[in-house]
Amino acid sequence: MIYFISSLIGYFLGSIPFGLVITRLAGLGDIRKIGSGNIGATNVLRTGRKDLALLTLILDVSKAGIAALLAQFIFDSPIAGLVAGTAGVLGHNFPVWLKFKGGKGVASTLGMMLATNPLVGVLACLTWLIVAFIFKYSSLSALTALAFSPFFALVAGGKDAKIYALFYAFLAILSFWRHKGNILRLLNGTETQIKVKKK
Repeated sequence: MIYFISSLIGYFLGSIPFGLVITRLAGLGDIRKIGSGNIGATNVLRTGRKDLALLTLILDVSKAGIAALLAQFIFDSPIAGLVAGTAGVLGHNFPVWLKFKGGKGVASTLGMMLATNPLVGVLACLTWLIVAFIFKYSSLSALTALAFSPFFALVAGGKDAKIYALFYAFLAILSFWRHKGNILRLLNGTETQIKVKKK
């Protein structure tokens, strides 16, 4: 029952499509009709509105993290936090409000990691930044960061290191599946690089 309730908390918090809501309120229309069609911060950045992209990123990072912290606090269980945070990522990826067509969950996954294991979260974020700075591909940065996250969890150690690594491995696999189109474009050299639209 604890894990079921944690899943509900996580899913419904994670399913709030902040990128879509924010861009519509700003008069930019449907974010799903530009760039990659994604509702995440990277696609919001393609509108040229850095402020809206930053706000989207903060909210997308926060929602799965808040779900994890909330479940952990209510039930006094780190595992409940992992369950809620993972459900938050699933909610972002498959929101009921958008016919289960959501984002790819990278920001939400990083937020979940920061909340459940701050060291792993920080290491994953640093990995993303380093790869993004060098190669300028958001998808490659995300996949690299998430692929390393289970190993970061094992290195960080702790009583439940293997459990954390399993949850992070699941989210990494999910992210690779959600990015399968990006992976094909990376392989054939047609993936879009990180660029900011100039006004």
